Amino acid sequence: MSATVDAVVVGSGPNGLAAAVLLARAGRSVTVYEAADTIGGGTRSAALTAPGLVHDECSAVHPFGLASPFLASLPLAEHGLRWCWPEVDLAHPLDDGTAAVMVRDLDRTCAGLGRDGRAWRRLVGPFVAHFDDLADDVLGPVLRWPDHPLLMTRFGVRAAAPASLLARTFRTEAAKALWGGNAAHLFHRLGWPLSSSVGLMLIAAGHVHGWPVAEGGSASISAALASLLRANGGTIVTGRPVHTMADLPTGAAVLMDTSPSAAAAIIGDRLPRRIARSYRRFRHGPAAFKVDLAVRGGVPWTAEQVRRAGTVHLGGTFDQIAAAEASTTRGVMPARPFVLVAQQSVADPSRSVGDLHPVYAYAHVPSGWDGDGERSVIDQIERFAPGFSERIEAVASRDPTGLGERNANLVGGDITGGANDPLQLVARPRLALDPYATGVPGVFLCSASTPPGAGVHGMGGFHAATRALRWLEQG
Repeated sequence: MSATVDAVVVGSGPNGLAAAVLLARAGRSVTVYEAADTIGGGTRSAALTAPGLVHDECSAVHPFGLASPFLASLPLAEHGLRWCWPEVDLAHPLDDGTAAVMVRDLDRTCAGLGRDGRAWRRLVGPFVAHFDDLADDVLGPVLRWPDHPLLMTRFGVRAAAPASLLARTFRTEAAKALWGGNAAHLFHRLGWPLSSSVGLMLIAAGHVHGWPVAEGGSASISAALASLLRANGGTIVTGRPVHTMADLPTGAAVLMDTSPSAAAAIIGDRLPRRIARSYRRFRHGPAAFKVDLAVRGGVPWTAEQVRRAGTVHLGGTFDQIAAAEASTTRGVMPARPFVLVAQQSVADPSRSVGDLHPVYAYAHVPSGWDGDGERSVIDQIERFAPGFSERIEAVASRDPTGLGERNANLVGGDITGGANDPLQLVARPRLALDPYATGVPGVFLCSASTPPGAGVHGMGGFHAATRALRWLEQG
């Protein structure tokens, strides 16, 4: 079929919607094709356990929601998006009944860490002070000259260090654990080079913008982007899978919010052989086992501060977290996996129904693992909140296979868009100056498998769309 629009976006995740919005605001006609019946990809919400309880299906807490240079530039509040902040952004309970906490205020966080407060400030303070400049450079292609080279050099030196090495700068188990829980968002070994990169950015973003949730559920983010897109003349078609390029208009720019392997299958023989090999060899990392719970009265954490936290990291000490992540990366399920818990109703009471609260949790598990992750998650919460199990009224779980079936981009249950080993952190999805280009004129990749990787920031879509816009202008 001949082109009836300037651009087509395959997939309505936050990157796909961000790409479509950029193009539409530039005056281009855009259509988004979504295979599912609902938009949003990783930003969808639903009543998974009990009527009226709002659960987030994938992404839940959004440190980069306001930190994203592109999303921050959009009038999303005019389209219904409201951010909500908990009193405590992040808590990390320990077995002795205490907890390390991180709040938006750097000074308060450092004071709470006691004798390790100065070390925390030395580690992240420079990046907090210049975060917006740092975000402009970090949230984009790796192989390019940065706009702020001195700041990026300083960040790069620390980001390149193993997280286990930076943990030695702290003297207390509390500070080490707080650092380790942030670093564990990498979903990889914490003793490897570059394993500090994700943790540093999460902490710096938290001290500048906090770790907010979207009022009414993460689906509010995709709804706001979709509303803005439609206001600028864009359209969205749901229930429209794309299997080959023949399913798309000819002559239009094509942006794929898909995994590299899915992009290779859709593009087919048009994809240059070398790039096809890279896409098919792209590695996916460990998985998540997702558990949503309806909990009467909330979680009875032993440490009172944890009850006021929007996000909770469960894994014990830094050494315990590191051992669990190493095991998961090897494909062996640890006895006590790293678990992330989100208590969105602490910041957004509209998620709850009376005294019944939604609790979101996932464990880091090996790719494709099919064991009893529900039990592992509940046991880890019970470890730091005795009596928790007695408050559970309903549970809904998705194993790695189920996550992939619900969202095709979560290959093997990988929620990070690809393995975050040192090579793929630099060469994502392949080693190239333009990682969004597919080698086919007018066709671009814009998913979490492109820089800057996972997270609801829309920056993969932004960068791919700027290239698509240039291609359209040249045509």
